[in-house]
Amino acid sequence: MTTPLLKVEGLKKYFPIRQGILSKVTGHVKAVDDVSFYVNEGETLGIVGESGCGKSTTGRMLMRLLEPTEGKIQFDGKDMMTLSKEELRKARRDIQMVFQDPYASLNPRHTVGKILEEPLIVHGMGNAAARKKKVIEFLEVVGLSSYHAKRYPHQFSGGQRQRIGIARALMTNPKLIIADEPVSALDVSIQSQVLNLMQDLQKDFKLTYIFIAHDLGVVRHISDRVGVMYLGKMVELADSESLYDKPLHPYTQALLSSVPVPDPDFKRDQIVVKGDIPSPSNPPSGCTFHTRCPFAMEICSKTVPQLIEAEKGHSVACHLYNGQFDNDIKSNVGGVIVG
Repeated sequence: MTTPLLKVEGLKKYFPIRQGILSKVTGHVKAVDDVSFYVNEGETLGIVGESGCGKSTTGRMLMRLLEPTEGKIQFDGKDMMTLSKEELRKARRDIQMVFQDPYASLNPRHTVGKILEEPLIVHGMGNAAARKKKVIEFLEVVGLSSYHAKRYPHQFSGGQRQRIGIARALMTNPKLIIADEPVSALDVSIQSQVLNLMQDLQKDFKLTYIFIAHDLGVVRHISDRVGVMYLGKMVELADSESLYDKPLHPYTQALLSSVPVPDPDFKRDQIVVKGDIPSPSNPPSGCTFHTRCPFAMEICSKTVPQLIEAEKGHSVACHLYNGQFDNDIKSNVGGVIVG
């Protein structure tokens, strides 16, 4: 088995809740709570879930834009948690990020040329002439023109600005790109163009992606494997085809059953998840989904389910698959989604 490019173990991020005149810590918001996964070189790992489930926080911790509370992050053989500031700056040359809002992530006072040149200056790559040449090259790579280098971000459409964001991420020749909902702010017609561009760039530059999104259709289109997060935890992780054809976790089944299908004759049982998502500052005991799960059992409220491999290459954190329950229950849960 090949060594993963990125390996994450037991990643946690707790934000303190402070109250009173002395700002005393009275609790914690458990934004990410014990998440583990790996990403192989050249593949795309999609991470999906509801807003507030910890997807973006996880992505930012991988680059240490947010400092993890606990856990291990190993990238390309390096322990990201033990790196000094200088070592971390060098490591970030190989890890870049594409942000959700292309306008907010681009400096409105700088021209596009200066924005794209900045990563090269920070990492000491090339002289002025070489940097200018590379700026023009990557503008054309993402479907823009050389004259766009003299323009400012406000002079571009949303799709064009996201192309600039992608070009900036490519400037340092990274191995891994973390794309944090890169198409959610774009029109549907533009989304497909940006997704196709990202897939072409992955082939041309041998990139590895972590693709964070809440749109299940988008994630299915671009991902090799998909991880589903709920309330700061990874509840299911499998290759894209297995996850969409046979979801195991009740939460994943509920997500997929809510996706509209443009076919009036298509019949599907829909799982209705009752109640609101609990507060990450006071998550339920045991399985965090048990308060909304239609298949909840007594053990679910007491014991935290571990992410185990229920089928080959298909991991799930659910007590229905830990070997204590018979196949009739499993087949009933697995057969909820029809079609």
